[in-house]
Amino acid sequence: MLNFRADIEWVNGQPFSRRYGDIYFSREGGLAEKRHVFLDGNNLRERFASLGCRQTFTIGETGFGIGLNFLCARQLFEETANAGSSLDYFSVEKYPLDERELEQALAPWPEFRRYAVELIQRWRRRVPGWNRWSFANGRVRLTLVIDDALTALPEASASVDAWFLDGFAPSHNPELWTQPVCESIVSASRSGTTFSTYTCTGWVRRSLEKAGFQVDKVPGFGRKREMLRGCLPGAANPSSPPATAIVIGAGLAGCSVASALAARGVAVSLIEQAPRLAAAASGNSLGILHARLSAGMSPLQRFVLASYGYALALLDEKLPVDGIARAECGELQLAFSDDETKRIDKLAALDWPPHILQHVGPADASNLAGLKLAHGGLWFPAGGWVVPASVCEVLAADPRITQRLGCSADSLAWKKDTDAGWHVAGQDQNGQSWEQAAQIVAVCTSYQVKNFKPLADFPLTPVRGQITALPVTPPSKNLRTIVSARAYLSPGVAGTHVAGATHGFNDVSLELRTCDHLENLHKLSEISPALVKAWDNDTLHPARLGGRASVRASLPGAMPLAGEFLPGLFTSLGHGTRGLLTAGLCGELIAAAACKQLLPLPGALSRALNPAVRHASRTAR
Repeated sequence: MLNFRADIEWVNGQPFSRRYGDIYFSREGGLAEKRHVFLDGNNLRERFASLGCRQTFTIGETGFGIGLNFLCARQLFEETANAGSSLDYFSVEKYPLDERELEQALAPWPEFRRYAVELIQRWRRRVPGWNRWSFANGRVRLTLVIDDALTALPEASASVDAWFLDGFAPSHNPELWTQPVCESIVSASRSGTTFSTYTCTGWVRRSLEKAGFQVDKVPGFGRKREMLRGCLPGAANPSSPPATAIVIGAGLAGCSVASALAARGVAVSLIEQAPRLAAAASGNSLGILHARLSAGMSPLQRFVLASYGYALALLDEKLPVDGIARAECGELQLAFSDDETKRIDKLAALDWPPHILQHVGPADASNLAGLKLAHGGLWFPAGGWVVPASVCEVLAADPRITQRLGCSADSLAWKKDTDAGWHVAGQDQNGQSWEQAAQIVAVCTSYQVKNFKPLADFPLTPVRGQITALPVTPPSKNLRTIVSARAYLSPGVAGTHVAGATHGFNDVSLELRTCDHLENLHKLSEISPALVKAWDNDTLHPARLGGRASVRASLPGAMPLAGEFLPGLFTSLGHGTRGLLTAGLCGELIAAAACKQLLPLPGALSRALNPAVRHASRTAR
């Protein structure tokens, strides 16, 4: 089961958990209690004010609830912290409220209205597992894990500076206060990390002390005479990001890395050999947000799911739906074969939250699509199409990013005798040699990494794909959604439908091919035999059809290579056909790792993506 429901009722206008038999906040004054217990209990006003430029402070929390702790912490941070610093907020919540419930629960606090509206906008993109959302132009980041605390906490990177131990009272929810949970909290903490909690229960205090915290009793809030707070031994040592970076490749992968680094105050040089952004595999007229999942929830599936949620939230922030560069028209993945029917039936049995996917029959699928379809399948209401070049443009528009277009990057090398250890050299658009150094380099060049010696033996395979452009006709203009089988078809955009795409391994030709147009057209009949009748034979003559061919990179296992390969050398490579979905989260992962901040993915997934881990495993075999 993936659809974790909060199961609440409203008592005197306040949310009450039927599952735990407890309230979400004190009736004596929710905000005053939060500020006393968690903000003052961790001395956050002084600690926020002492942050230096480009330093990050990380808060961890057990029990997100209605988000009041987060909103209080964000407000205090923005009021007191240096403008160049940032806040990471990590929270675990097994049973989240839905959007309507969250909006109702936060309504009594008008002072948080702006913050609450932003949170609810992100909330509708939540997925089971790990979610990463940004606020305040990337200065505040929320990592919400929808899972059991004992599963989630051991997977968090060791970067937390202060803990809010919240959740329901230990007598109502003892599982959240056990010794293993306390030990996992310590493992995710830095030296000098503090905690605070409203409870003063003896066995909770003993568990925290046994885990390694020095614990004190201090005055509580309201009728609670005492509460607990404490710290880990050692001095706090906030991390700072590198000052400079070079990103090679200005497609979706490169622009995502550059944007995530720039949001952290890093000065980025974005190098692209073509005269414009998104000139290669990211240059199709439109791409679709296609989250193909399976019931097994393998590392790849968990990564795809997290990437889907992240991509939707990032697009909401950077490229709102306008019907020109982006549309949220939904996607239907059709049960067109026995294998697809089995996959879809297994997925539907997991009881997904309806804002992620729904199981529909042929009649409902036809109504959603606006055309008669032969099959039902999965309905992804948040799916849609995006113009990839527009995404790259908004990501690369940050003033901290310098775009160097028309510049080749022909070599990179580490030089010990400079502060900026990585040096990249090549030629500019005038054929003149150039060289630049930076503290970190991120290579995002698809399969074209052979010139870079440290990366030359990565097992990247070029995969050619061709899309077909079909003119809108009176019957086809009724198509309202993306429909997918072995190929996909988009609704009409600016008078054109896009169908595709083919897959040709070890093929780098960019010439349009008649046979590939015919293949795309044949696959449309699997979506619906009636669909092909929307075009006459003259229109479908391959010689009259437009389209585009591009080359992507594929890897064994289909997981990208995203992370640090050598000290200061990062990669975001091998996204294949999923780049529109996965490049954003990989960019965030790389930026967080480079800045030694909280990672947006669980440790196991971060290692599964890491090029150094993958390379060591492959060479060991």
